[in-house]
Amino acid sequence: MTRIASHPVKLDWTKIKAMVFDLDNTLISSQLNFVWLREQIGCPPQRDVLDYVDELPHQQAQKAHQIVVDHELDDARHSALMPGAKALLNVLAHEQHHVAIITRNCQAAAKQKLEQHELTISPVISREHYAAKPSPDALNALLERWQLMPEELIYVGDYVHDLHTAMNAKTPSCLVTNHPMHREFSAYASLTVNSLDQLIPYISKHQ
Repeated sequence: MTRIASHPVKLDWTKIKAMVFDLDNTLISSQLNFVWLREQIGCPPQRDVLDYVDELPHQQAQKAHQIVVDHELDDARHSALMPGAKALLNVLAHEQHHVAIITRNCQAAAKQKLEQHELTISPVISREHYAAKPSPDALNALLERWQLMPEELIYVGDYVHDLHTAMNAKTPSCLVTNHPMHREFSAYASLTVNSLDQLIPYISKHQ
């Protein structure tokens, strides 16, 4: 288990050179029915689905993994762009910021979502590449790849896993409160916004 840091990192927009996104319900919508998914694979209500699958015996794990992937691919087919996503990505491209995605999704579902909504983002890091969030491994790999300090990257997501990932990598974070119940996670975020386009003035202001 990844140990979780206790406080969000202070955000200084004058230092930000990279913006990394969660995928589901951050850039592109997700309507995964986790209650039904858990029932299908026998996962208890309070358990993390991916952790549960990883701990199953090999044959059961393979079957459960395929069920999870099937749910993710079906979810991708019924997804939509989140408000402000295109506008923000256009500004980031214009300002030549580094951009990437770190998702707990499988690579196939992530690729399908991006192609379906005509988003060109690279790299896209999925659970096949590094340990799943809240592990900081994927963020640390991006920092090394781009030769950046942690304070020069901000991770944007809609869920507490995303904020814990940023804290563990010692990077600032932004919570997008697309889901009203997720506002309680604000204490773990360096910044909280209601939609992605609210980040545009911060980027433009400090260029």
